[in-house]
Amino acid sequence: MTEPLGSAGAARPIVVANWKMNGLRRAGRDLAEGIARLKQAGGELACDVIVCPPVTLLFELHDTLAAAGIALGGQNSHAAEKGAHTGDISAPMLADSGCSHVILGHSERRANHGETSEAVGEKAAAALAAGLGVIICVGESEAERDAGDALDVVGDQVRKSLPEQGGSGDIVIAYEPVWAIGTGRVPNAEQIGEMHRHIRDLFKQLKSGDVDGLRVLYGGSVNAENAADILSIEGVDGALVGGASLSAEKFWGICAHYGH
Repeated sequence: MTEPLGSAGAARPIVVANWKMNGLRRAGRDLAEGIARLKQAGGELACDVIVCPPVTLLFELHDTLAAAGIALGGQNSHAAEKGAHTGDISAPMLADSGCSHVILGHSERRANHGETSEAVGEKAAAALAAGLGVIICVGESEAERDAGDALDVVGDQVRKSLPEQGGSGDIVIAYEPVWAIGTGRVPNAEQIGEMHRHIRDLFKQLKSGDVDGLRVLYGGSVNAENAADILSIEGVDGALVGGASLSAEKFWGICAHYGH
């Protein structure tokens, strides 16, 4: 298996850029170059940085990002290694493109493509087998939060999405409350801290105590203005960033929280 980012067991924070379905070649190249310049000018960070562009840009951006010490990630992958799956991409294909990680189970995939947690678990197992680290997304809807079911809903997603394979060194969990994604709304520190503790405790149970290297990220309207408050919450090991990652300056403003 590919060596995960950071030192084994160090639980080094991660900031992940999820560009979603944004970026043609010129714009994607300019954005990647901008992030790379800011990282090189800013010096070493106490976190790892992963950029997940659309699949059409993986080869285009790999060398630019790698030269700046930034890892490349995919936004989704299929559970099968190959076969008659028109329009899909396999985990080995992502690895062959230079990816170190893949995002799986994002709420937009769950909602727009009907992905179940069981399907996410199958994809995660395939990605680990291909040498990728996995970033498994979980999160509750506004109705579930208001009904007091957030912990139960997220707990069920974690149980069903985690593959039997892998451990805290190659599995990352991203908590993204659905109602906070792209809305500008953010849970309060108590809500975020409670959920991250819940996820960590559950992971420890499911993985026989293997939790020291686990990174639990927060995602959902993270920006340069609120990053310091969110990333300072105990148990938050980085961020999964959507809209703000489409600006090099805004994304770097989040990464810079981990600057020396």
